[in-house]
Amino acid sequence: MTVTYPGLARLKDMTLKTKQLVVAVLAISAAFVGVWAAVLPVSFYNDFPLPGRRWVSTLGPYSEHLIRDVGGLYLALLVLSVYAFRRPTVAAMHMAGGAWLIFSAEHFLWHMLHLQMFPMVDKIGHVLGLGGVLVLSILLLFPDRTRGGTSDPHAEKT
Repeated sequence: MTVTYPGLARLKDMTLKTKQLVVAVLAISAAFVGVWAAVLPVSFYNDFPLPGRRWVSTLGPYSEHLIRDVGGLYLALLVLSVYAFRRPTVAAMHMAGGAWLIFSAEHFLWHMLHLQMFPMVDKIGHVLGLGGVLVLSILLLFPDRTRGGTSDPHAEKT
């Protein structure tokens, strides 16, 4: 007996238009974190993800260098995401998905192993926020559905 999951079958056959929406969400996320960390590192350290939540400062002493580097990393992911959004090819989506996956898998795993110092609401926030980014990055790596039913990794959107 074979069990099928119709929702998963639809996800595995996403169009470039759908992936454009996914990469746009990732770009917005990258802009939010990247600009905040790069421009206002003390505020980011004290108040990320929202004033009063203190996710960064709970984990250790302030390092302007580290916070600004995180901002730069997210801004680099923003550039790649905006490129993929503006030039939606299979290759661009896979490149953006791969870059986000490498970063977000490690980021998610580290935080999941270090949740003990957070209250339950923040533990849930970590799982949902970081897990959501991880899932979105994976979606960009799924096969693409094209009009002709084939997938050319270098084809431009028409």
